[in-house]
Amino acid sequence: MTDLKEKLLSSFIAFENQTNIDSYVHDIRSEAIKQFESIGFPTKKLENWKYTSLKKLLNNDYSVLPQLNNVLEFKDIRKYLIDDIDSYKIIFVDGKYCSHLSETTHEGMDICILSAALSQPKYELIIENYFNKIANDDGITSLNTAFSNEGAFVHIPKNKFVEKSIQIIHFSTGNESSLMFQPRNIIVVDENSQVQIIERHQSLSENKVFTNSVTEIYAEKKSIIDYYKIQNDNLQSSLIDNTYVNQERNSTFSMHTFSFGNELIRNNLNISQNGQFIETTIKGVTIIGEQQHVDHNTLINHNKPNCNSHQDYKGIYNNKSTGVFNGRVLVNKQAQKINAFQSNNNVLLSDKATINAKPQLEIYADDVKCSHGCTVGQLDKNALFYLKSRGIPQKEATALLMYGFANNILESVKIPEIKTRINHLIANKLGVKIGFNL
Repeated sequence: MTDLKEKLLSSFIAFENQTNIDSYVHDIRSEAIKQFESIGFPTKKLENWKYTSLKKLLNNDYSVLPQLNNVLEFKDIRKYLIDDIDSYKIIFVDGKYCSHLSETTHEGMDICILSAALSQPKYELIIENYFNKIANDDGITSLNTAFSNEGAFVHIPKNKFVEKSIQIIHFSTGNESSLMFQPRNIIVVDENSQVQIIERHQSLSENKVFTNSVTEIYAEKKSIIDYYKIQNDNLQSSLIDNTYVNQERNSTFSMHTFSFGNELIRNNLNISQNGQFIETTIKGVTIIGEQQHVDHNTLINHNKPNCNSHQDYKGIYNNKSTGVFNGRVLVNKQAQKINAFQSNNNVLLSDKATINAKPQLEIYADDVKCSHGCTVGQLDKNALFYLKSRGIPQKEATALLMYGFANNILESVKIPEIKTRINHLIANKLGVKIGFNL
């Protein structure tokens, strides 16, 4: 752990010298690297990291400033795209923007890359208003801030309905034996605008990959943001995904997270409601096996009255896999008439699988409607017996029960093609073929 930290600290000056930024961002980066040097990587001594250790992950000798570039063709990445929808595409290969595989635009809105926004004077004001304004200053986020240079930059101006979804995909090709990425995304959706975004990180080799991603999302008044994260990488890849969301009055934000792959996934999702009449929905499905580890750490911060939040996470764990759910709903004193719902339900398919669940309500207001619940169990043996008695084999019967278990999460997916894709991923994860879509 110490070796990687020292390598990152010693690489920072070289990184700064090879990027073209203004003094404002330089000062933020310099302060962030000092913060990382002081705090370092999170350990299990921290309450929020009690059940997730990075020790094994950090023992690899990662290349932190990759120089080699691999050229990919569309046929190499097609199966990882939602290719049956018309969409904008922001594609990165080994940390570098790949223009010939991407489809961006500056016509009436900016759907492009962060490096361009950081280096061009016309974006200076929006960078100063939004870059690193809501991200935490913990060690892992500060590390990303220090090395932030590339990622998606999306700015949707007022009164704009973005007709096409936006796909943000980061590919690693295996040029380096072990590689560390620090992608940074900024999403700004102005008043009364609407957008749908799909995000994915995908390794194309069996080499070790460690991604430490930070996304800042700003939902201005009356805006609607529908966000999807598909996490289905191979078992040599690990992901720490830090997402920070700021919602203003009458905005609607929803996020669906589908965690099926990777050796280790840690999702840090921090949402602040900073206006009245806000709607927030976060949902997730986790299906893992072998020795995979997925940790969902969420915070919904209710700062104003008359708002709603809905949180629903479901997990299916097999073999020696480990799941963690640490969901916190904070209702501040001034946030009266809040309706907050939180649910975490888990199924263990193996007696060696583990789930650590900690749903939390922290309420300082007295006129609220808040509820939470958590269940951990096994498959309903009576339901399984019933299906088998109707001639359905064990595997298919198990899959049907799992589909039923996850169904309410998929029902709220607003893009039919994503629902179909996730349906197929679940079937593949369970090792069965199902002739229907949810």
